[in-house]
Amino acid sequence: MLTNGTRAMPLIDSATPLYSIAELRAIEQAAMRDLPQGLLMQRAGQAAASAALKLLHAQEDGGDAGHRRVLVLAGPGDNGGDALEAAAHLAGSGTEVLVWLAPAAQATSPEREQALSRARNSAARCMDAATSTASAAVGAAPWHLVIDGLFGIGASRPLDGECRDVVQLVNQLDCPVLALDVPSGLHADTGAIDGVAIRATHTLTFIGDKPGLHTANGRDHAGEVEVAALAIAPALLPAAKAQLGGLHLFARQLQPRRQNTHKGSYGSVAIIGGAQGMAGAPILAARTALHAGAGRVYLAFPDAPPAFDSGQPELMCRHARDVDFSGLHFAALVAGPGLGDKAGTVELLLRAFDSDSPLLLDADALNLMAAEPELQSALAMRTGAGATILTPHPLEAARLLDMTVAEVQADRLGAARQLATQLGVIVVLKGSGTVIAAPDGQVVVNNTGGPALATAGTGDVLAGLCGSLLAQGWSEWEAALGAVWLHGAAADALVAAGSGPIGLTAGELIPAIRRLINALSA
Repeated sequence: MLTNGTRAMPLIDSATPLYSIAELRAIEQAAMRDLPQGLLMQRAGQAAASAALKLLHAQEDGGDAGHRRVLVLAGPGDNGGDALEAAAHLAGSGTEVLVWLAPAAQATSPEREQALSRARNSAARCMDAATSTASAAVGAAPWHLVIDGLFGIGASRPLDGECRDVVQLVNQLDCPVLALDVPSGLHADTGAIDGVAIRATHTLTFIGDKPGLHTANGRDHAGEVEVAALAIAPALLPAAKAQLGGLHLFARQLQPRRQNTHKGSYGSVAIIGGAQGMAGAPILAARTALHAGAGRVYLAFPDAPPAFDSGQPELMCRHARDVDFSGLHFAALVAGPGLGDKAGTVELLLRAFDSDSPLLLDADALNLMAAEPELQSALAMRTGAGATILTPHPLEAARLLDMTVAEVQADRLGAARQLATQLGVIVVLKGSGTVIAAPDGQVVVNNTGGPALATAGTGDVLAGLCGSLLAQGWSEWEAALGAVWLHGAAADALVAAGSGPIGLTAGELIPAIRRLINALSA
């Protein structure tokens, strides 16, 4: 284990594939061909009951031992059947269980009907949503746990009627909430919410993990996520097109430095940006690149440069017109932080694009690309030359894709994939659950960081970090994955040590990133 601040993390974590709804449906259907009817639902119910008892016991360990009261929300579909199976198991353990039965618009599956029969024949008390006191009972009782089994991955419309009302009541309760498969109202593929959704403290997701639990609204609504594989044969699981981020994806690059090295061994980075009034952005990026291990870092200003950075005199400040951006001079280029859009900026970017060095484009470089077809054509010409990484936030991505921010956020994985494929680059779509996409459709959803990063300058720090890793010889894919993960993990460590999330500044991340890289490389 590595202790970083007050937070411990494993040195090597494991791969976590993320499956789409379509992939999960195919896996489930293949598994059910060789299983007795209803067995998967029974396994899901047993797993849910075990997870619920674990949460109840954790409360008892905290001094709340005694009578346990659990509210189970059971929807009309198979997700509701999972919840009903769990209710029967919990009632058999001596737990007081109230089952709130959602109205069914059509006939339910035979498996769900069998689960309902088992719940009714247990000690659990079932209450139909149509009962006048049903909603009042949900909000009035002091529950120790709520189990959400209203709607799973098959939900196709916003919650309404009694289900919407009960979700709003549950979201006001002060107790743990365990969602089964996905929190009701959250889209399993995208993390989008149309209206309301259960805000769970824990999610037990079945068969395989889902991308929507880890991006967009997923991280706010899913809580701690655990996968119950339901004893599905591994041979039935296809190679996933998406996975959760982690240290294992780039750990091979984190090695102790050899003694017989010098500054030239670790590459030179040029940060291109810093128009008048915006010099702070490239300085943050440059300081990060230096502290993350680059051998030399240059600042290329489009206007007259300062003589030096008084806070980091090791940085070399130049006028961009005097800088040769060719690969003979620089191992990596970072263009865009505070660049502005004055006359001559497009020509400056074209010079950077003409380099065969790895190139990271951020901030104003992305906005100029969206507005100038000439830059997009130049980017296409880089195919086969240096690698290119784009690090847009949702608004910058929307401009590049000619869509709205809402459309980008409604399908973050899809937007990142589309942009990566369209431009032939690696895309880092920033936000909650940052999405890293490659031109071949490969996608990783990052699992570090949080609201502490929602402050000015943190994107500049990320750009400088990624540029530094590129300069040190990391592949573009590993550099993107590593930079995003390390950036978030450094913020997490600062939050754990009491420096956030409120009021954390971008500059505080820089020494935290250095500490983390050194600890991991040791």
